[in-house]
Amino acid sequence: MEIEVRGLRKRYGGTAALDGMTFGVREGEVTGFVGPNGAGKSTTMRVVLGLDEADEGTALIGGTPYGKLRDPLRKVGALLDAAALQPSRSARNHLLWLAHAQGLGARRVDEVIEQAGLGSAGRRKASGFSLGMRQRLGIAAALLGDPPVLMLDEPFNGLDPEGIAWMRGFLTSLAAQGRSVLLSSHLMSELQDTADHLVVVGRGKVIADTSVSELIGAASGDRVTLRTTARSDAMTVLARAGATVAAIDRETLTVEGLPPEDVVRLLGGSGVPFSEVSSHRATLEEAYMELTRDAVEFRATEPVRHDLPGGEPAR
Repeated sequence: MEIEVRGLRKRYGGTAALDGMTFGVREGEVTGFVGPNGAGKSTTMRVVLGLDEADEGTALIGGTPYGKLRDPLRKVGALLDAAALQPSRSARNHLLWLAHAQGLGARRVDEVIEQAGLGSAGRRKASGFSLGMRQRLGIAAALLGDPPVLMLDEPFNGLDPEGIAWMRGFLTSLAAQGRSVLLSSHLMSELQDTADHLVVVGRGKVIADTSVSELIGAASGDRVTLRTTARSDAMTVLARAGATVAAIDRETLTVEGLPPEDVVRLLGGSGVPFSEVSSHRATLEEAYMELTRDAVEFRATEPVRHDLPGGEPAR
Protein backbone atom coordinates (compact mmCIF):
# COMPACT_ATOMS: atom_id res chain seq x y z
CA MET A 1 0.00 0.00 0.00
CA GLU A 2 1.16 3.51 -0.76
CA ILE A 3 0.52 6.93 0.76
CA GLU A 4 -0.72 9.66 -1.58
CA VAL A 5 -0.83 13.29 -0.49
CA ARG A 6 -2.34 15.63 -3.06
CA GLY A 7 -2.81 19.39 -2.78
CA LEU A 8 -3.25 19.60 0.99
CA ARG A 9 -4.04 23.06 2.33
CA LYS A 10 -4.57 23.87 5.99
CA ARG A 11 -4.76 27.17 7.84
CA TYR A 12 -4.67 27.95 11.53
CA GLY A 13 -6.13 31.41 11.82
CA GLY A 14 -4.14 33.61 9.48
CA THR A 15 -1.26 31.17 9.12
CA ALA A 16 -0.97 28.68 6.24
CA ALA A 17 0.38 25.45 7.74
CA LEU A 18 -0.01 23.53 4.46
CA ASP A 19 0.06 25.21 1.07
CA GLY A 20 -0.55 22.59 -1.61
CA MET A 21 1.47 19.76 -0.02
CA THR A 22 1.84 16.99 -2.60
CA PHE A 23 3.97 13.81 -2.56
CA GLY A 24 3.79 10.02 -2.45
CA VAL A 25 5.35 7.24 -0.39
CA ARG A 26 6.09 4.07 -2.32
CA GLU A 27 6.09 0.45 -1.23
CA GLY A 28 9.44 -1.06 -0.31
CA GLU A 29 11.09 2.28 0.48
CA VAL A 30 11.97 4.37 3.50
CA THR A 31 10.92 7.91 2.60
CA GLY A 32 12.51 10.64 4.68
CA PHE A 33 10.21 13.58 5.42
CA VAL A 34 12.29 16.62 6.37
CA GLY A 35 12.08 20.37 6.70
CA PRO A 36 12.58 23.23 9.17
CA ASN A 37 10.42 23.53 12.27
CA GLY A 38 7.00 24.76 11.23
CA ALA A 39 7.36 23.47 7.66
CA GLY A 40 4.19 21.36 7.90
CA LYS A 41 5.53 17.85 8.57
CA SER A 42 3.52 17.06 11.70
CA THR A 43 0.39 18.68 10.31
CA THR A 44 0.66 16.57 7.16
CA MET A 45 1.04 13.37 9.18
CA ARG A 46 -1.96 14.26 11.33
CA VAL A 47 -4.09 14.91 8.24
CA VAL A 48 -3.04 11.59 6.69
CA LEU A 49 -4.03 9.81 9.92
CA GLY A 50 -7.37 11.59 10.19
CA LEU A 51 -6.44 13.49 13.34
CA ASP A 52 -6.82 16.84 11.60
CA GLU A 53 -8.95 17.79 8.62
CA ALA A 54 -7.47 19.60 5.64
CA ASP A 55 -9.19 22.64 4.19
CA GLU A 56 -8.45 21.33 0.70
CA GLY A 57 -6.80 18.32 -0.93
CA THR A 58 -6.71 14.58 -0.28
CA ALA A 59 -4.61 12.18 1.77
CA LEU A 60 -5.03 8.52 0.83
CA ILE A 61 -3.61 5.23 2.08
CA GLY A 62 -3.91 2.53 -0.54
CA GLY A 63 -6.36 4.79 -2.38
CA THR A 64 -8.63 5.27 0.66
CA PRO A 65 -8.87 8.03 3.30
CA TYR A 66 -7.78 6.83 6.73
CA GLY A 67 -11.26 7.35 8.19
CA LYS A 68 -12.76 4.91 5.67
CA LEU A 69 -10.22 2.11 6.10
CA ARG A 70 -11.52 -1.17 7.50
CA ASP A 71 -9.33 -2.28 10.43
CA PRO A 72 -7.13 0.81 9.97
CA LEU A 73 -4.45 -0.27 12.45
CA ARG A 74 -3.91 -3.38 10.36
CA LYS A 75 -3.22 -1.05 7.44
CA VAL A 76 -1.26 1.78 9.08
CA GLY A 77 1.00 1.87 12.12
CA ALA A 78 1.96 5.28 13.51
CA LEU A 79 4.32 6.75 16.09
CA LEU A 80 3.73 10.48 16.49
CA ASP A 81 4.45 10.94 20.18
CA ALA A 82 6.43 8.51 22.34
CA ALA A 83 4.80 10.02 25.45
CA ALA A 84 1.29 8.92 24.38
CA LEU A 85 0.91 6.13 26.92
CA GLN A 86 -0.33 5.44 30.43
CA PRO A 87 2.83 5.53 32.57
CA SER A 88 1.40 3.45 35.41
CA ARG A 89 1.04 0.43 33.13
CA SER A 90 3.80 -1.92 32.17
CA ALA A 91 4.91 -1.83 28.55
CA ARG A 92 3.32 -5.23 27.96
CA ASN A 93 0.00 -4.20 29.52
CA HIS A 94 -0.01 -1.03 27.42
CA LEU A 95 0.40 -3.16 24.31
CA LEU A 96 -2.20 -5.69 25.51
CA TRP A 97 -4.71 -2.84 25.85
CA LEU A 98 -4.02 -1.74 22.27
CA ALA A 99 -4.04 -5.33 20.98
CA HIS A 100 -7.43 -5.99 22.54
CA ALA A 101 -8.84 -2.97 20.71
CA GLN A 102 -7.63 -4.52 17.44
CA GLY A 103 -8.81 -8.05 18.14
CA LEU A 104 -5.26 -9.30 18.63
CA GLY A 105 -3.98 -11.64 21.30
CA ALA A 106 -1.10 -11.78 23.76
CA ARG A 107 1.03 -13.79 21.36
CA ARG A 108 1.23 -10.84 18.95
CA VAL A 109 2.13 -8.53 21.84
CA ASP A 110 5.07 -10.74 22.79
CA GLU A 111 6.18 -10.84 19.15
CA VAL A 112 6.35 -7.06 18.78
CA ILE A 113 8.07 -6.70 22.17
CA GLU A 114 10.88 -8.85 20.80
CA GLN A 115 10.85 -7.09 17.43
CA ALA A 116 11.26 -3.71 19.10
CA GLY A 117 14.12 -4.93 21.28
CA LEU A 118 12.28 -4.43 24.57
CA GLY A 119 12.93 -7.95 25.88
CA SER A 120 12.52 -8.26 29.65
CA ALA A 121 11.75 -4.52 29.91
CA GLY A 122 8.28 -5.34 28.63
CA ARG A 123 7.09 -6.03 32.18
CA ARG A 124 8.46 -2.78 33.63
CA LYS A 125 6.26 0.26 34.16
CA ALA A 126 6.51 2.75 31.31
CA SER A 127 6.99 5.59 33.80
CA GLY A 128 10.55 4.36 34.35
CA PHE A 129 11.41 4.25 30.65
CA SER A 130 13.94 6.56 29.04
CA LEU A 131 12.89 8.41 25.89
CA GLY A 132 14.74 5.83 23.83
CA MET A 133 12.82 2.97 25.46
CA ARG A 134 9.55 4.83 24.92
CA GLN A 135 10.46 5.13 21.26
CA ARG A 136 10.88 1.37 21.10
CA LEU A 137 7.53 0.91 22.84
CA GLY A 138 5.93 3.24 20.30
CA ILE A 139 7.45 1.20 17.48
CA ALA A 140 6.06 -1.98 19.04
CA ALA A 141 2.60 -0.40 19.22
CA ALA A 142 2.80 0.69 15.57
CA LEU A 143 3.66 -2.87 14.52
CA LEU A 144 0.85 -4.61 16.43
CA GLY A 145 -1.44 -4.92 13.42
CA ASP A 146 1.46 -5.97 11.12
CA PRO A 147 0.58 -3.03 8.85
CA PRO A 148 1.96 -2.51 5.33
CA VAL A 149 2.32 1.25 6.00
CA LEU A 150 4.27 2.89 8.83
CA MET A 151 4.45 6.58 9.74
CA LEU A 152 7.07 7.56 12.31
CA ASP A 153 7.77 11.06 13.63
CA GLU A 154 11.33 11.54 14.95
CA PRO A 155 11.92 7.89 15.96
CA PHE A 156 15.67 8.47 16.50
CA ASN A 157 15.07 10.96 19.32
CA GLY A 158 16.46 9.78 22.65
CA LEU A 159 18.28 6.75 21.26
CA ASP A 160 21.86 6.00 22.25
CA PRO A 161 24.39 5.03 19.52
CA GLU A 162 23.48 1.35 19.84
CA GLY A 163 19.79 2.22 19.58
CA ILE A 164 20.37 4.41 16.53
CA ALA A 165 22.25 1.61 14.77
CA TRP A 166 19.42 -0.78 15.64
CA MET A 167 16.78 1.66 14.37
CA ARG A 168 18.58 2.13 11.04
CA GLY A 169 18.73 -1.61 10.42
CA PHE A 170 15.19 -2.15 11.65
CA LEU A 171 13.64 0.47 9.37
CA THR A 172 15.61 -0.82 6.41
CA SER A 173 14.37 -4.34 7.10
CA LEU A 174 10.75 -3.15 7.26
CA ALA A 175 11.06 -1.54 3.82
CA ALA A 176 12.75 -4.69 2.50
CA GLN A 177 9.58 -6.57 3.47
CA GLY A 178 7.68 -4.37 1.02
CA ARG A 179 6.24 -1.90 3.53
CA SER A 180 5.86 1.82 2.87
CA VAL A 181 7.74 3.75 5.57
CA LEU A 182 7.37 7.52 6.04
CA LEU A 183 10.00 8.79 8.46
CA SER A 184 10.24 12.34 9.79
CA SER A 185 13.59 13.29 11.31
CA HIS A 186 15.93 16.23 11.91
CA LEU A 187 18.96 13.90 11.97
CA MET A 188 20.27 14.08 8.42
CA SER A 189 23.18 11.75 9.15
CA GLU A 190 20.73 9.01 10.12
CA LEU A 191 18.51 9.57 7.11
CA GLN A 192 21.52 9.44 4.80
CA ASP A 193 22.15 5.87 5.94
CA THR A 194 18.48 4.86 6.17
CA ALA A 195 16.22 6.58 3.62
CA ASP A 196 15.88 5.62 -0.04
CA HIS A 197 13.83 8.67 -0.98
CA LEU A 198 13.52 12.16 0.45
CA VAL A 199 10.67 14.66 0.55
CA VAL A 200 11.97 18.08 1.62
CA VAL A 201 9.32 20.60 2.68
CA GLY A 202 9.25 24.25 3.66
CA ARG A 203 6.48 26.80 4.23
CA GLY A 204 3.85 24.11 3.84
CA LYS A 205 4.87 22.86 0.41
CA VAL A 206 7.30 20.42 -1.18
CA ILE A 207 10.72 21.82 -2.09
CA ALA A 208 12.25 18.57 -3.38
CA ASP A 209 10.95 15.05 -4.00
CA THR A 210 13.85 12.86 -5.08
CA SER A 211 16.11 9.96 -4.20
CA VAL A 212 18.75 10.52 -1.55
CA SER A 213 21.53 9.67 -4.01
CA GLU A 214 20.27 12.16 -6.61
CA LEU A 215 19.95 14.91 -4.04
CA ILE A 216 23.48 14.38 -2.75
CA GLY A 217 24.80 14.17 -6.31
CA ALA A 218 23.20 17.49 -7.24
CA ALA A 219 24.59 19.16 -4.12
CA SER A 220 28.07 17.77 -4.75
CA GLY A 221 28.29 19.54 -8.12
CA ASP A 222 31.71 19.74 -9.75
CA ARG A 223 33.61 20.62 -6.60
CA VAL A 224 37.01 19.06 -5.92
CA THR A 225 38.61 18.65 -2.52
CA LEU A 226 42.34 19.40 -2.43
CA ARG A 227 44.76 18.82 0.44
CA THR A 228 48.13 20.56 0.20
CA THR A 229 50.82 22.00 2.47
CA ALA A 230 51.33 24.83 -0.05
CA ARG A 231 47.90 26.39 0.14
CA SER A 232 48.78 29.84 -1.22
CA ASP A 233 50.73 28.45 -4.18
CA ALA A 234 47.92 26.05 -5.04
CA MET A 235 45.31 28.80 -4.89
CA THR A 236 47.39 31.00 -7.19
CA VAL A 237 47.96 28.27 -9.81
CA LEU A 238 44.34 27.15 -9.89
CA ALA A 239 42.87 30.66 -9.88
CA ARG A 240 45.03 31.54 -12.90
CA ALA A 241 43.46 28.55 -14.70
CA GLY A 242 40.00 29.96 -14.08
CA ALA A 243 38.99 27.92 -11.04
CA THR A 244 37.13 29.23 -8.02
CA VAL A 245 39.11 28.24 -4.95
CA ALA A 246 38.09 28.47 -1.29
CA ALA A 247 40.09 27.59 1.82
CA ILE A 248 38.44 25.22 4.30
CA ASP A 249 41.37 25.01 6.72
CA ARG A 250 45.17 25.41 6.64
CA GLU A 251 45.65 22.43 4.30
CA THR A 252 42.26 21.89 2.65
CA LEU A 253 40.79 23.72 -0.34
CA THR A 254 37.65 23.30 -2.42
CA VAL A 255 38.00 23.88 -6.14
CA GLU A 256 35.16 24.62 -8.57
CA GLY A 257 35.42 24.88 -12.33
CA LEU A 258 38.11 22.26 -12.94
CA PRO A 259 37.85 18.44 -12.99
CA PRO A 260 40.18 16.47 -10.67
CA GLU A 261 42.51 15.41 -13.49
CA ASP A 262 43.12 19.04 -14.50
CA VAL A 263 43.83 20.00 -10.89
CA VAL A 264 46.42 17.20 -10.69
CA ARG A 265 47.99 18.25 -14.01
CA LEU A 266 48.24 21.92 -13.10
CA LEU A 267 49.66 21.35 -9.62
CA GLY A 268 52.12 18.73 -10.85
CA GLY A 269 53.29 20.97 -13.68
CA SER A 270 53.86 23.83 -11.26
CA GLY A 271 55.65 21.73 -8.65
CA VAL A 272 52.98 22.33 -5.99
CA PRO A 273 52.86 19.41 -3.52
CA PHE A 274 49.51 17.81 -2.65
CA SER A 275 48.36 14.73 -0.77
CA GLU A 276 44.77 14.44 -2.01
CA VAL A 277 42.66 15.46 -4.98
CA SER A 278 39.17 14.00 -4.97
CA SER A 279 35.69 14.78 -6.24
CA HIS A 280 33.72 16.38 -3.43
CA ARG A 281 30.75 14.38 -2.16
CA ALA A 282 28.28 16.47 -0.22
CA THR A 283 26.59 15.13 2.87
CA LEU A 284 22.83 14.95 3.09
CA GLU A 285 23.00 17.70 5.71
CA GLU A 286 24.80 20.01 3.25
CA ALA A 287 22.23 19.26 0.54
CA TYR A 288 19.37 19.86 2.97
CA MET A 289 20.77 23.16 4.23
CA GLU A 290 21.18 24.43 0.68
CA LEU A 291 17.60 23.50 -0.24
CA THR A 292 15.97 24.94 2.86
CA ARG A 293 18.01 28.13 3.12
CA ASP A 294 15.01 30.28 2.21
CA ALA A 295 12.39 28.18 4.01
CA VAL A 296 11.98 30.54 6.94
CA GLU A 297 10.40 29.04 10.02
CA PHE A 298 6.89 30.07 10.91
CA ARG A 299 4.83 29.01 13.89
CA ALA A 300 1.34 27.74 13.23
CA THR A 301 -1.18 28.12 16.00
CA GLU A 302 -1.87 24.39 15.90
CA PRO A 303 -3.11 22.98 19.21
CA VAL A 304 -0.80 20.48 20.85
CA ARG A 305 -2.51 17.10 21.00
CA HIS A 306 -1.26 13.67 21.91
CA ASP A 307 -3.99 11.36 20.66
CA LEU A 308 -2.92 8.57 18.31
CA PRO A 309 -5.26 6.65 16.01
CA GLY A 310 -6.52 3.71 18.05
CA GLY A 311 -4.20 4.59 20.88
CA GLU A 312 -4.63 5.99 24.34
CA PRO A 313 -4.51 9.72 25.10
CA ALA A 314 -1.57 10.87 27.17
CA ARG A 315 -2.51 11.76 30.75
